[in-house]
Amino acid sequence: MSFAEIFDRPRLAAIVCGATATGLGLAWMAAAGAPTRMLAVNAAALAIGLMLLPALDALLGERSRLRGIALLAMAGILCATAFLGTPVEGATRWISVGSLVIQPGMIVLPLLVCAQARRPDRTTTAALLLAVTATALQPDRALAGMALAGIAAIALIKTERTTYGLLAVAGVAFAITMLFPDRQGAMPYVDQILRTAFDVDLLAGAAVWAGSAILLVPACVAMRAKTETRAVACAFAAVWAAAILAALLGNYPTPLVGYSGSAVLGYVLSLSQFPGRKASRSTDRSEAEIRAQDDETSMLPLAALA
Repeated sequence: MSFAEIFDRPRLAAIVCGATATGLGLAWMAAAGAPTRMLAVNAAALAIGLMLLPALDALLGERSRLRGIALLAMAGILCATAFLGTPVEGATRWISVGSLVIQPGMIVLPLLVCAQARRPDRTTTAALLLAVTATALQPDRALAGMALAGIAAIALIKTERTTYGLLAVAGVAFAITMLFPDRQGAMPYVDQILRTAFDVDLLAGAAVWAGSAILLVPACVAMRAKTETRAVACAFAAVWAAAILAALLGNYPTPLVGYSGSAVLGYVLSLSQFPGRKASRSTDRSEAEIRAQDDETSMLPLAALA
């Protein structure tokens, strides 16, 4: 398959970009002397995410009866983390699973924002509202900023009162996180990577910055498709651009190119809201036909997306 054919399919393009960014991050971590365990976690997160995509397609498809329940359950995990998670320096954003420390918000929030962009029904809106509230409870400026940016991008495409209401709540949540001092120190191979990448060497620094830029390429590809897909693309780009900006300005995980299995998994799982079909500029087909084709595609194994 040629590069032109790959980048004519939004989800496949995103998978290629995500895998490339993760690979560049692994190269930087290896050059910087990161423990082998960190490299293994990021690589495993990428593999697990890709394996989960087909199941997530079926669970969150347009015709799935469990879609709303699944999204609410994801938001519930994010809320529970604020109360039952592992507290560190006044923030409760993580849960411990054995020797691993996971940040559920980085896994769940991007998917919920993209789900709202794709199909803004009552349960999807309620789930995102819960997730946004959780960002203020934790508190997590980066996550709240990602939610605010993603919802603002949706509002530019879909001018609905529900979206504006969510935008207002997200703005309040972000303002609340700004009221609390963020005392988290920089973690090696996780935070401040964009600022320090060139301290290793020129090639390693270039790999980190190139990997971060590659993360936003899929959104540019998906912009060619119909309005529904453009909304997902805008939300996706805004969420991950905000994550990159937060990593540049503060002590927050650098998506995919730094050590954070949660960010890798969150990036891949949010691709479940991208269509697997070929991007199209045509406007002749009805929305029902497009959704039917999306559902049909989502049931295929991951290999069939190529």
